[in-house]
Amino acid sequence: MLFESLSEKLQATFKKLKGHGKLTEDDVDAAMRDVRMALLEADVNFKVVRDFVKKIKERAVGQEVLETLTPAQAVIKIVDEELTALMGGQVSKINMSVKPPTTIMMVGLQGAGKTTSAGKLGIMLKKQGKRPLLVAADIYRPAAIKQLQVVGEKLGLPVFTMPQGTDAVTIAKEAQKFSVSHLNDVIIIDTAGRLAIDEKLMQELRDMKDAVNPNEILLVVDAMTGQEAVNVADGFNKALSVDGAILTKLDGDARGGAALSIRAVTGCPVKFVGMGEKLEELTPFYPDRMASRILGMGDVLSLVEKAQATFDLAEAKKMERKIRKDEFTLDDFLSQMQQVKKLGSLDQILGLIPGMGDVKKKLDDANIDLNGKEMRRIEAIITSMTKEERADVSIINGSRRRRIAKGSGTSVQDVNKLIKQFSEMKKMMKKMKKSMKGKKKFPSLSGLGDFKLPF
Repeated sequence: MLFESLSEKLQATFKKLKGHGKLTEDDVDAAMRDVRMALLEADVNFKVVRDFVKKIKERAVGQEVLETLTPAQAVIKIVDEELTALMGGQVSKINMSVKPPTTIMMVGLQGAGKTTSAGKLGIMLKKQGKRPLLVAADIYRPAAIKQLQVVGEKLGLPVFTMPQGTDAVTIAKEAQKFSVSHLNDVIIIDTAGRLAIDEKLMQELRDMKDAVNPNEILLVVDAMTGQEAVNVADGFNKALSVDGAILTKLDGDARGGAALSIRAVTGCPVKFVGMGEKLEELTPFYPDRMASRILGMGDVLSLVEKAQATFDLAEAKKMERKIRKDEFTLDDFLSQMQQVKKLGSLDQILGLIPGMGDVKKKLDDANIDLNGKEMRRIEAIITSMTKEERADVSIINGSRRRRIAKGSGTSVQDVNKLIKQFSEMKKMMKKMKKSMKGKKKFPSLSGLGDFKLPF
């Protein structure tokens, strides 16, 4: 989980402050030593760590504890505010042109994820009512144009290309003309990258910038490269005056140092983050929400937004009626489980819920899978059943259980476990139905916690 190690170490530091009536300089010094080490181990730039710790110490030393706060909470409040400020303070949005088209240049090193991020950004803007056009201006990397065309086809986005041999600057200029005649109000230019920053690459990008006058230059950096991502951001920013960064593979970097360092080192805000391989998984970067997650306070707003975008309201009402009438089947359960899966893995969901850090650790210690393996097993078992068996589990006898286990690649014990827990869940629904009698609303599985999932 992102920032898992940093989060655990910071929380351990705050626990040490319990029992103090006032924050002394010695208390803060001891805590700041731990905070400094935790940040350095998370691969945060050492200059950023030095300045960050200095600011916290200046604010925390001698501060009277508020009536409603413990000393630890006072420090957490200070750290939360400084972390948020460190990452930019507020969410940074794309500078949209008053007169279309808005031109966005995607720049970065080869392999950082520019082409995929261009598609992700395009589909995000399309959902906002825009008409984006992807532009294939990477004329050097083999199959780069084809890759963008494949991404565009998957997402239903048009891709502008020109014959082989056309230079990148001309492609970008012609794309602007094309967008006007075809009513595309945003163009996203996928530029060439290199394995390292070189003058030839930068000159081509500077020439393109001068030719098309982009509203936004977005630097795509791989979060898993740690401090190298910060160095790359600094180099591109000095050459091009970058407007914002997209951090890719952030879910694969448990330390997260790049996310905490880029803004402070370059002055360039992180605008979007890629948290998964799916083409839809590009999200705005909220510094305040990220700070809350780092400090183990969760990110309920993001969870609510994901749930609102994921859950089908009509389907939820349909499920509510089925539960009221005691008609809830394994088919219905599978449908609800698949909706929950759209939120991400249980590992990601727990990371967004306040106070779930200890719960996640206990589940990890118990070797309970949080990343979908158990869900896939349940899905396989249910889909191996006949329609009649999914509608009425009571008809599933011994021979049927053996057939289902064989068909799903699981054991009879796994099938028995699912049937038993589903039956117990239905009993709980009946009890809940009685307790909710006369009330207008009835909880559904989409409530993320109203029912215990059978795994």
